[in-house]
Amino acid sequence: MWINEGFSRYVLPIMLALVYVFLYLPIIILIVFSFNSVSFPYTWHSFSLKWYAELFQSPVIWDAFKNSLIVACGSVFLSLVLGLLVVFYSVQAKMKKFLASFYANLMVPEIVLSVGLLTFFTFFGVPLGLTTLIVGHTILGLGYVVPLLSSRFAEIDYSLIEASLDLGATLNQTFMKVIFPLVAPTLVSAGLLVFIISLDDFLLSFFCAGSSAQTLSLYIFATIRTGMSPVLNALSTILFLLSSAIILILATSRFRTKLF
Repeated sequence: MWINEGFSRYVLPIMLALVYVFLYLPIIILIVFSFNSVSFPYTWHSFSLKWYAELFQSPVIWDAFKNSLIVACGSVFLSLVLGLLVVFYSVQAKMKKFLASFYANLMVPEIVLSVGLLTFFTFFGVPLGLTTLIVGHTILGLGYVVPLLSSRFAEIDYSLIEASLDLGATLNQTFMKVIFPLVAPTLVSAGLLVFIISLDDFLLSFFCAGSSAQTLSLYIFATIRTGMSPVLNALSTILFLLSSAIILILATSRFRTKLF
């Protein structure tokens, strides 16, 4: 008995603390050295904001960031609309088995999907750029949106839909007034997931961007090939703070109550 008490009282808290250190220590180091006055070697000299000033004065970084946002927002919109239509039609037409094919996007290695898309675009003579990037990220996003939405649809009480139709509502009215509010939280979750995956993706961007478009992940890859720059530390710190702020806002009970 005393072994179990000692394990739960001392060992588990230590293990939990080590996990937190493993997760957050690299981020803390990154944030600290984003304020370092020297770029290399990585030894602390003095506090400075010059890397942030250089970051905000770099049009290349912001162009890459703008391209990443365009691709992420476009792929989120298309993934949600197409995913919702596919799931809704499949449920109505009793073609649920068809939805299983979308799990292939998750099982197939992304490098295979990237090479396949590049071959497809090259074969049909489609010029590579932001459009092909949005298409590629939408296909990747459907692999997450369709399974999430189909699971949510399976949990819906169909007596609510039948009651709406029996009371005279059309199919469109039933969809907008009954079904859509029920699946709205899943749409928000799936949209955030696709946005993060798209913003973070490198392989699809590397194969499908061509030479005319550069996303943030491609810019970071090109930069670190010539050596790590403290500007990337500053950029990563800002992205980390923004994503943390979004998570905190979504985690607040008042916001979740209003949204869901």
